[in-house]
Amino acid sequence: MAGLLDRSREIVTDQMEKPEAKVTHVGLKDVNLEYVTYNAKVSVTNPYTTPLPILQISYALKSANRDIASGTTSGSGGSLKGNNTTVLDVELKVQHSVLLSLAREIAADWDSDYELGVNFVLNVPIDYELVIDFVLDVPVFGNLTISILNEGKIKFPTFSDLSTLMKVRLLLLLGTSTPSCSDEKLHAIQAIIYTQRR
Repeated sequence: MAGLLDRSREIVTDQMEKPEAKVTHVGLKDVNLEYVTYNAKVSVTNPYTTPLPILQISYALKSANRDIASGTTSGSGGSLKGNNTTVLDVELKVQHSVLLSLAREIAADWDSDYELGVNFVLNVPIDYELVIDFVLDVPVFGNLTISILNEGKIKFPTFSDLSTLMKVRLLLLLGTSTPSCSDEKLHAIQAIIYTQRR
């Protein structure tokens, strides 16, 4: 009997209207000493009259055939409005060292001088592939996963993308030898500042 109920639920689930989602924009949100934050705006349409709780959001961001960021949020993800479209912000956090390594790889592929290559790369958008999975709680049917694949271009952060306070902190950091700053972070900061001096 339980098997028959499960099979019936599968048939109905396959035929029912499901929420749809699409990425409308991916852009630079913030830069700090640890990582660069990109923001993905996702528009999700809920065809049901009842709000649907978001149980989990996970993402994977790739560029140049390599993973550059991934993450998962669980609980307190809010909900999708009933019979409406909800715009969600998904933050994608990328470590500076990963972006610098990506810039080095791209510059090496162009067979150009390292400093000039990084300078050029940092001022050019890079191709990305973004996968976002939403797990929703649908009444009667249980958990439903919506997957989105989005491709586009994002830019490397430049010195002009930093807030005034962050610029002062970076310049002070470069002016003093701080043990708490790793070589990778220092190189990432120097590469960002170098692009603005050219």
